[in-house]
Amino acid sequence: MAVLVLAEHTNSALNGATAKALTAAKEIGSDVHVLIAGHNAAAAAEAVSKLAGVSKVLVADAPHLANGLAEEVAATVVSLAGPYDTILAPATAAGKNVLPRVAALLDVMQISDITKVISADTFERPIYAGNAVQTVQSPEAKRVITVRTAAFAAQPEGGSAPIESVTAAAPVGLSSFVGAELTKSDRPELTAAKIVISGGRGMGNGENFKTYIEPLAERLGAAMGASRAAVDAGFVPNDLQVGQTGKVVAPELYVAVGISGAIQHLAGMKDSKVIVAINKDAEAPIFQVADYGLVADLFQALPELDAELGKAGL
Repeated sequence: MAVLVLAEHTNSALNGATAKALTAAKEIGSDVHVLIAGHNAAAAAEAVSKLAGVSKVLVADAPHLANGLAEEVAATVVSLAGPYDTILAPATAAGKNVLPRVAALLDVMQISDITKVISADTFERPIYAGNAVQTVQSPEAKRVITVRTAAFAAQPEGGSAPIESVTAAAPVGLSSFVGAELTKSDRPELTAAKIVISGGRGMGNGENFKTYIEPLAERLGAAMGASRAAVDAGFVPNDLQVGQTGKVVAPELYVAVGISGAIQHLAGMKDSKVIVAINKDAEAPIFQVADYGLVADLFQALPELDAELGKAGL
């Protein structure tokens, strides 16, 4: 069973989501190839070749692949699809952008957001905001799949896969790269962080995120997140949103501050290993999924927590 994994990378570095998608790929088939579609991406190719379970790394290097435009990457994936039974990518913004195009070009259905591999053609995926799990069996000759990376552990290093150059598809020319405005932060990326501290509408305003949550996140080396209500209110940028329409996270520790626990938010964080909730409303739904709950005024509790962590040497 041959599987092709579309790697997510920045040409110079590999995104950690690829290592998690690789785990799902190994459960589908033993012969796993990883495609690096980019330009001057030798560093990313070298990084993925060291991951355990990779049989071969394919590098499609071309200027029109430099910025990961979905139409261009999809065309290259389709041009290489012939020998593969399954084509797979992380269910990130990039993966969700490229793989539907791949499925359309191959004229097959896509299976999105799988959380479990039952067999080579049967998978589980959440539906209804995570309130139900659907088992999907695919009759397609080629399966196109996105993987919810929060459900899979990352493949460790320990491999030494050969790297092979392949020909990129000719430019499609349907879109062009204009520019990018990137946010820089010393804190870990939200979906890869081991600790996430999220604020909700109860934070009151964006300034309170900076005053109360940012110092705690910096002390713990945590990523900062937010509920949709906080994002819609303009407290923080939408790239911090955790939930059904935001990012799905499964850190070792998730701290929900001033978040009521709407079903859409729970869908994005309920798989966290330990959930701590701080809310002054004892009836807030978030307490139903929390491992530890504190009914308190967050504006008093967070400074006290920060002080205690300082005393503990953190």
